[in-house]
Amino acid sequence: MSVVIRVTSRQRSGSTGRRSALALLERDPDKLFAPAAVRVTHRDDGNVLLDSPYPLAPYARCVGDWLVQWAQRTPQRLFLSERDTGGAWSGVTYGQALDSVCSIGAWLLRQNASTERPLAVLSDNSVEHALMALAAMHVGIPVAPISPAYSLLSQDFGRLKAIIEIINPGVIFVEDAQRFQAALAAISAMHSATIVVGSGREIPPGAVSCAQLRSHAQAGAVARAFAAIGPDTVAKLLFTSGSTGSPKGVINTQRMLCANQQQLAQLWPFLAHTPPIIVDWLPWNHTFGGNHNFNLVLRNGGTLHIDNGRPAHGMLERTLANLREVAPTIYLNVPRGFDMLVAALRADATLRSRFFSRLQVIVYAAAALPQHLWEALEALALETTGEAVVMISSWGSTETAPAATTCHFRAQRAGVIGLPVPGCELKLVAQGQKLEVRVRGPNVTPGYWKQPALTARSFDAEGFYFIGDALRMLDESRPESGLYFDGRVSEDFKLLSGTWVSVGALRLKALTLLEPLIQDLVVTGHGRDEIGFLLFANAQSCRALCPELPASAPLEQVLSSDAVRARIRSGMERLRGQGGASSSYAVRALLMTEAPVIDAGEITDKGYINQRAVLARRAALVEQLHQPESPPAVICIT
Repeated sequence: MSVVIRVTSRQRSGSTGRRSALALLERDPDKLFAPAAVRVTHRDDGNVLLDSPYPLAPYARCVGDWLVQWAQRTPQRLFLSERDTGGAWSGVTYGQALDSVCSIGAWLLRQNASTERPLAVLSDNSVEHALMALAAMHVGIPVAPISPAYSLLSQDFGRLKAIIEIINPGVIFVEDAQRFQAALAAISAMHSATIVVGSGREIPPGAVSCAQLRSHAQAGAVARAFAAIGPDTVAKLLFTSGSTGSPKGVINTQRMLCANQQQLAQLWPFLAHTPPIIVDWLPWNHTFGGNHNFNLVLRNGGTLHIDNGRPAHGMLERTLANLREVAPTIYLNVPRGFDMLVAALRADATLRSRFFSRLQVIVYAAAALPQHLWEALEALALETTGEAVVMISSWGSTETAPAATTCHFRAQRAGVIGLPVPGCELKLVAQGQKLEVRVRGPNVTPGYWKQPALTARSFDAEGFYFIGDALRMLDESRPESGLYFDGRVSEDFKLLSGTWVSVGALRLKALTLLEPLIQDLVVTGHGRDEIGFLLFANAQSCRALCPELPASAPLEQVLSSDAVRARIRSGMERLRGQGGASSSYAVRALLMTEAPVIDAGEITDKGYINQRAVLARRAALVEQLHQPESPPAVICIT
């Protein structure tokens, strides 16, 4: 039986076996990474193939092999930790984690969970969430982590119900049954799964505690099931967030997950010298948090401190408290997280010193990082440590496990997504003014769960996956300088003049000039004479511009104030003043009083806006925005 251990400050800083390594942290980009290299092939059909000249080395058979390896080599090293109900850090070592995984795995094999009846997880990140997921994968049962937002923020539970119907789970894990009570009630008639509840929580009738599972007697069946796992064994079913349509179950095999970490390890050799220490909130139902970040720690024998905060009002304070106690060696986040973090670092010298003290690399993903945030982070690092922090990005999707490209060099600006990882091929195909990219490799999904027709439509005749993004070379004369994310092909549109609007690039420029008042925006103007913006405000920043208004003033009153409207108009004028055709700026904008709605697919729980879903749901507002005689609510520049 394994037990949760208290985490001492010594363990938070890294075990004694790693102290010498941490004292000599490598920060030189020339030593952190493999040399930048890419192979470019121009084909007779006009398409361009890009791949890495580094051959992909052998990789693990399955995720469980990593856990077994570190449990044998460093059984006392801290693997996972989290805040307990009293606010103290507690967690499990690698040795304890393997013990618990085998016990839970034995219990799962005695249930009706199977390849066709996976483990569903409704909860936020937690130690027991991780142990349940690892246990299922250890015995060949897929795990399907479902966005907590579908249970906690949804009004109709439509997406949750659809996913439960598709996967037909044999077991459902929920950390806190009381918190998820409404969601569990909504799906109760749709399944016959056993409900597992987090240790120390109230257990509803018919459910069992995870503590019981962790003390379950192990059996030889676990070893046999583990030995039977192969590269094609389904490890996870990850449901897309909706940024490209309705959620669909992406099959993640053991081959995908293990190959992808090997691909990263070959380009980031510093991971072998300094096991990563990460403080991370990114949800495990997404590929960035659940595959890239979690597996980065597990594959390299690091330590993951589960951040109980996130980049949201009222939650950021938890993240900052965690970063004051645990200095990461790698920090990974989405652009909105960095936006809020930069303000906190500027205001707190102690936090700044702690945050940069042993930081080797900053990694951003999920959306392009505005250039002003890139420059702010570089400046803060330089001020604090005397050297600019290395900032890099990767690119990929749920279907690519996720990294199809990654930076393994110091990029010169935001938006550079690096080069293809070893063993992964990119095909660039001309589509209008852009180069659509397609992906092939061992890290690419075999398809979608129980959707053969969708699977068939998702690959071209050569087996390349249609990812839907556009890329371009930063410098065609020096392809090793990296690729640049050029937006989603489906988001771009033409004005009546026939001019193409590059939505992704325009969005980033506008956000830079409208910060900090605007959190995100949607570009309008398809088939029209001019461009418009639907703006989602940062309510806190907008209120700060209106000190004359009471704190209880409705958001509508704040957004209609002269101060807010004048600041938005000024940012739009600066955007136009940068020069360029009518496709490079908006002449009208409308501030949204309703936040993006997750049930309608307008936003993901990472905060990424779905342009198409917003335009469809708010079509009436788009018409209002583009009326010849602009209504008073519309902000215009002449």
